[in-house]
Amino acid sequence: MVDKKTFKGIVCGDRHLSHEEFQKEIRKAAAGFKALGVKEGECIGIFMRNDIPFLIANHAANFIGSYAVPINWHLAGEELSYILNDCNAKVLVIHADLWRSIHDAIPNGVTCLVVETPEDLHEAFGLSPEVCRVPVEQIHWQEWLDSCEPTEEEAVVGPSSMLYTSGTTGHPKGVRRAPLRGDDAAAMRNFRSRVYGCAPKARCMVPGPLYHSAPNGYAMQASAISDLLVIVPRFDAEDTLKLIEDYKLTGAIMVPIMFIRMLKLSEAVRNKYDLSSLEFVIHAAAPCPADVKKAMIEWFGPVINEFYGSTESNAITALNSEQALAKPGSVGKTVEEADIRILDENGNILPPNTIGEIYSRFPLLDFTYHGKPEARAEIDRDGYITSGDMGYMDEDGYLFIADRAKDMVISGGVNIYPAEIEAVLHNYPGLKDCAVFGIPDEEFGESVMAVLEVEPRSSISVDHVKNFLREHLAGFKVPRFIEIGKDLPREDSGKIFKRRLRDKYWENSGRKI
Repeated sequence: MVDKKTFKGIVCGDRHLSHEEFQKEIRKAAAGFKALGVKEGECIGIFMRNDIPFLIANHAANFIGSYAVPINWHLAGEELSYILNDCNAKVLVIHADLWRSIHDAIPNGVTCLVVETPEDLHEAFGLSPEVCRVPVEQIHWQEWLDSCEPTEEEAVVGPSSMLYTSGTTGHPKGVRRAPLRGDDAAAMRNFRSRVYGCAPKARCMVPGPLYHSAPNGYAMQASAISDLLVIVPRFDAEDTLKLIEDYKLTGAIMVPIMFIRMLKLSEAVRNKYDLSSLEFVIHAAAPCPADVKKAMIEWFGPVINEFYGSTESNAITALNSEQALAKPGSVGKTVEEADIRILDENGNILPPNTIGEIYSRFPLLDFTYHGKPEARAEIDRDGYITSGDMGYMDEDGYLFIADRAKDMVISGGVNIYPAEIEAVLHNYPGLKDCAVFGIPDEEFGESVMAVLEVEPRSSISVDHVKNFLREHLAGFKVPRFIEIGKDLPREDSGKIFKRRLRDKYWENSGRKI
């Protein structure tokens, strides 16, 4: 019987691997990958839900100096084909149920290692046991792994994972970094310990998808140097609280929608669990409404931290609980490893409290786009890169995000930032979530549209919502159209697939902006 409060190693569902067992599996997979002909600098695709073999494959790829390429398992066949062809993957590690649904899209010449989809994933995703078994004609991951002898070679100083950007415009691009060596590698470990909280002796949890850059980097570090890493197959609000109590977790990486769902638990459920072990909860990936942040700090204590960044830039700001309360809405101050500039359209540095495009540099983790150096040049100004976010620095050096440049609505020549409207909407009673975006308007070019997701058993009046917004925003920012939606489409990170909502309004307009 495992003593959850003292266990050290890797956990997923009911499965527990000690660090020694985990490292042995990594060395076996590393030997197996080399036997399959994978060389330094080549790529190994990972198309899986959260699972222990995901991290074994990820670490083993790095061990032999190759690039692990975690791929969003929601992608359609041709999207998977594109990434595997673009990175010229030699091997694909894939869950059995996913292989069954997408195997026709796997390019010829890619060796598939099929992982039996474990029982905790059956339950979390409502999968039938039949689709979770490895087909007899395919290479069974565990059988293959058991046939490999652990390599006794020293690990190559391998690169970090090569993650592909979401590809909202054109094809996704692989963010490729050179391996870190010596002092640079140590500096990066120290950086993640300080900013992410996944430090030595920490007991960590990752409920977000491992194919996303932040959860992936967090999990890779925590599984290597922390006492414990709990991999959560699929986020559930109450289950998360139970895991914190059961394993005496000290840290976790989350996204704001997880906070919102936990805060919506009844007071009786919230008070049921002992969360006193928590020391450092980090969140990122989406804007966190200031009232949600404040409520989480009041509940969890001053352990809530935030960083801001992107797959390309890494974490470039950090914010602790005290700073969040002092500067509501900020995403923090620039970390010492990075530098940030706010630029206008002509590349001029803007003064404090003036909205412009956010550019940053993080010399330790410079990158190129795999096979697309010209795409890297397109987002570069004097060595600083942008992910298209708009924002400003205040007089104290705190960064505030206004919105994505591509999400900004221009109505009658006036710039409107949906994130500002969404932040106000999140305070409306009975509202579960919302998405604000621009739709075509013959007179003004664009009009502001809001789609609202309402809590069960709540009733919301559109006119009342508009009146509420007028109390907090200038009239031109109040959405002209408001629609009540249901089960808004989401990524695993919790972000709403705003593009899916927006596209139906633009597809017959003959234009995109």
